[in-house]
Amino acid sequence: MVPTLDVETELWGRGHLTVAGMDEVGRGAWAGPITVGIAVLARGCPPVPDGLADSKFLSEAQRERMVPVVRDWVGHWAVGEATVEEVDRLGVTAALRTAGWRALAALPRHPDVIILDGGHDYLSDPMEETLFCPERSIPPVRTEVKGDARCAVVSAASILAKSHRDLHMAALATDFPQYGWERNAGYGGAAEHLDGVAAHGLSVHHRRSWRVDVALPAGTAAS
Repeated sequence: MVPTLDVETELWGRGHLTVAGMDEVGRGAWAGPITVGIAVLARGCPPVPDGLADSKFLSEAQRERMVPVVRDWVGHWAVGEATVEEVDRLGVTAALRTAGWRALAALPRHPDVIILDGGHDYLSDPMEETLFCPERSIPPVRTEVKGDARCAVVSAASILAKSHRDLHMAALATDFPQYGWERNAGYGGAAEHLDGVAAHGLSVHHRRSWRVDVALPAGTAAS
């Protein structure tokens, strides 16, 4: 699927001058932060650049080639994170909200409307009292299922978020090579990550609230 500006054009036609796309990565990982990317396009922006796609459909090399292209194409962009400790303490939804608010707060100004990937508006749900929130109002949010594949501005946000998080996990892997995070980005489905946890237990970067032990081979236990 090639992303288009169809939804963005509809929103510009309704009077919104700036339209943002927002996407998350790391929601289901065993280790590392939840990361949310946001990208902003203004009405009259250049055409969608060649090669833009949902980050999940791009190889690492393709994605890294697109990062500078995306940064040049969008008007503004930012990335926000929620830490492992926040994921454990707040739960996934509030951690997503925290990361999304941090990304939004990092922009020089708020966009007029946000296209949020998925069917659930985690960004503007009632906020937890522990949420980092420098402002108490956010732009209107429109959820779009498969928005990261369909909406160009959300595809851009997905690339920025995944590139940022993958580089972060690769950096953590230099001190924790036993888990293979430079290849699996902290997700639990990879055999090397499973084997690393079975042999060495959990690191300080693992989510303690995750039931990691359920996925381990019989006779092993995470510590």
